[in-house]
Amino acid sequence: MNDFHINSTKKYNNSYKKSVESPEAFWGELASKNFIWKEKWSKVVDFDFNKAKISWFKNAKLNITVNCLDRHAESDPNKTAIIFEPNNPDEKNKSYTYSELLKEVCKMANVLKKLGVKKGDRVCIYLPMIPELAFSVLACARIGAIHSVVFAGFSSNALATRIDDCESTLIITSDGSFRGDKTLNLKKIVDDALKICKTDQRVLLVKRTNESVNLVEKRDFLLDNLIINIEDTCEAEIMDAEDPLFILYTSGSTGKPKGMVHSCGGYMVYTSYTFKNIFQYEENDIYWCTADIGWITGHSYILYGPLSNGATTIMFEGVPSYPDFSRFWQIVDKYKVNQFYTAPTAIRALAKQGVRFLENNNLSSLKVLGTVGEPINEEAWQWYNIHVGKDKCPIVDTWWQTETGGILISSSPKVVPDKPTWATKPFIGVQPILIDENGNELDKANVVGKLCIKYPWPSIARTIWGNHQRYVDTYFSAFENMYFTGDGAFKDEDGNFRITGRVDDVIIVSGHNLGTAPIEDAINEHDNIAESAIVGFPHEIKGNALYGFVTLKSKSENITKIKNEINSLISKKIGPIAKLDKIQITTGLPKTRSGKIMRRILRKIASNQTENLGDISTLLNPDVVQEIINNYQK
Repeated sequence: MNDFHINSTKKYNNSYKKSVESPEAFWGELASKNFIWKEKWSKVVDFDFNKAKISWFKNAKLNITVNCLDRHAESDPNKTAIIFEPNNPDEKNKSYTYSELLKEVCKMANVLKKLGVKKGDRVCIYLPMIPELAFSVLACARIGAIHSVVFAGFSSNALATRIDDCESTLIITSDGSFRGDKTLNLKKIVDDALKICKTDQRVLLVKRTNESVNLVEKRDFLLDNLIINIEDTCEAEIMDAEDPLFILYTSGSTGKPKGMVHSCGGYMVYTSYTFKNIFQYEENDIYWCTADIGWITGHSYILYGPLSNGATTIMFEGVPSYPDFSRFWQIVDKYKVNQFYTAPTAIRALAKQGVRFLENNNLSSLKVLGTVGEPINEEAWQWYNIHVGKDKCPIVDTWWQTETGGILISSSPKVVPDKPTWATKPFIGVQPILIDENGNELDKANVVGKLCIKYPWPSIARTIWGNHQRYVDTYFSAFENMYFTGDGAFKDEDGNFRITGRVDDVIIVSGHNLGTAPIEDAINEHDNIAESAIVGFPHEIKGNALYGFVTLKSKSENITKIKNEINSLISKKIGPIAKLDKIQITTGLPKTRSGKIMRRILRKIASNQTENLGDISTLLNPDVVQEIINNYQK
């Protein structure tokens, strides 16, 4: 796989040039040489952006698990594939070689078949970060079932919505989950969800916490009972490259989640290629992404990307604060982690604790650091660089989305230099473009525009499950023949991109377009501010005014002084026009489980329209919403 590895700037430039000028030849050669196909394609790519019709490796046949498991189990059977690190550090960890992982996946696949699951069926997976989650995902792919993983922290209502939307026939769950010092009864949440579901389900139950659970006869089945004496081989179902691999739900602007559908062939090629090159993974490296498999980051860069490269990937069940805030760094040293990939939210939370939790850890094994989920601010970037990377580890600030399947813009160690708070350059084959309000390309440097992509990449989502028109309207209707990301970006004279945030976070105040990201960056420079979120609210004179929700690092007796200092900072950094009309001090901001601030909710609160906030139970911290409402600044 030498041609697969981009290990120099020259090779990046040559590969990028070829991928843009001759995309069919480039991707066809790459896919042909580096993956196992049952049948080759009749055409590499075929697309019509205006109708959101996209296909890659047309008519090709494959099974993604053959590329993730079988070939490595054959060539290097004793290499460690997955290391499972439990929530409690006193519990023994587990590891699985590629040979062992293949057997576990095949056994789970045979259990699914025993329960009547067949090719094309949807299977909802509601499990904590335990090995059975990986087995279940890969088992579905093995037999051609479409997996839909729901993060095991979502409410029963959120779970029921997703079950009904994809019309699954089986839900895989566990008795409970461990998260820090808490134990959550997942089975009860599933039971509550099934009371309101419109579709009939079977339930496959995995034991984890030994919680007392209710078993419904003829509906609920214990994995332990079904897996006894089951065969550990299962022939891989032959899939078309465009067959759906999985559905993953992402938040919609209306509050109704969108079931993004990713296909088998293109997704495999792109996630594998990005993993290898953005993280510069080398043979025998230990790679750790701290995300949950319930998110796209976990799908692409805990399971499919690493495993297709024969990598060793860590699955962590716990949280960074348990038993204390040194847990991440203890795990890095324990396994001699080489690539570490986490969210800016986690970095800021750890930085808030100071460096004392790092002091007893070596961290010398680290070669590459990464961030994902949102743009990282300068203060967090520098803390990460100095205290975790010891000023010697490149930081890949990756920009991508659930919809994109894989990383689209990022630096790469020794290939594309990093730049603090910048995503930097597009990955191979990705053609970003900045567009103004009138749909014209902004082809000069140092301007902000709407970020679009003008040519498909292999892992782009193919549709929204059951609602293709919504897919067209959301991503392809704003500008002709382009995918609209919904984000704004700034491009410098060297072709580096800095993501400025959602374009719906651009607020027009007194006729001036104000991006919230630069204002938040200015506020966050205050010594006592942990994070902030700016939204607009109606103003009878200005049209819109700015409302700031601000979380402090430590309590302050003089809130008025802090509020004045915030507006002084904004005035100094951006200008008086960007000063906030209202500032509310909060204990936290409403966030998704992946760490993204839910500005849709904050906008409604700022506008004093709190009657219909949608389902907030899926948030990381739903309680903070009521607190913010109670302290609303009139």
